[in-house]
Amino acid sequence: MALLERVATLVRANLNDLLDKAENPEKMLKQVILDMENQFMQVKTQVAIALADLHLLQKKKNENLAKHSEWMGKAELAVDKNDDELARAALDRAVGFQQLAENFDQQIADQESQVESLKSALKRLDVKLAEARAKSELLVVKHRRARSADRLIDAEHAPSSANQILDRINFKVAREETLAQAKAELFGNDIHARLHALERVQVIDRLLQEIKAKKSLGSPR
Repeated sequence: MALLERVATLVRANLNDLLDKAENPEKMLKQVILDMENQFMQVKTQVAIALADLHLLQKKKNENLAKHSEWMGKAELAVDKNDDELARAALDRAVGFQQLAENFDQQIADQESQVESLKSALKRLDVKLAEARAKSELLVVKHRRARSADRLIDAEHAPSSANQILDRINFKVAREETLAQAKAELFGNDIHARLHALERVQVIDRLLQEIKAKKSLGSPR
C-alpha cells in the first residue's frame, strides 16, 4: 500500500546524507520530522482500523461457528425424532455455516499479516523518528556553537577591520591636507610673484624719477 511505501522511504532515508546536502540542515530536519510524525499518526490510525477489522472478522467467524453448532444440535434432535428429512435440512444449514466460517480463516490470516506489517512499520518509523529528533537536538546545539564561533571570530577581527578603516580615512585626510597645502603654496607663490613684480615696478619708477630729478638739476637754466 502507498502508505507503507512512504514509510519505507522515510525509514531508508540517510539523515546524515540529507543534512550534508541541505542548504538549511536544521529547517530540512524539522520538515523530515514533521513528515515522519504525520506518517506515524497515519500508520497508527491504520493499525487501529486493521485491528478493528481483524476483530470483526474473528467475530463473524465465531458467529458462523456458533450457528454451525446450533444447526448440528438441531440435526441431532431431528435424528432423535427419527425425522431424517429434517435432519438433512439441518445438516445442510450446518455445513453452510461451517463453510462460511472456513472462508473467514483466509481473510483473518491476510488481515493478521496486514496488522503485523503495519505494526512493524510503526515500530521502524518510531525508531527513525526518535533518531531524527535526537539529531535535531544535536544539530541545534551544533549550529548554536557554530554561530558563537563565528561571532567570536568576527569580534576578534573587528579591531583589525576598524584599524584598516581608520588607516584608509587617515590616508584620505592626509592626502587632502597635502593637496590643500600644495594648492596653497601654488596660489601663494603666484601672489608673492605678483607682489614682487609690483615692488619691482615701484623701484624702477623711483629710480627713474631720481634720474629725471638729477637731470633736471644738472641742466643749464
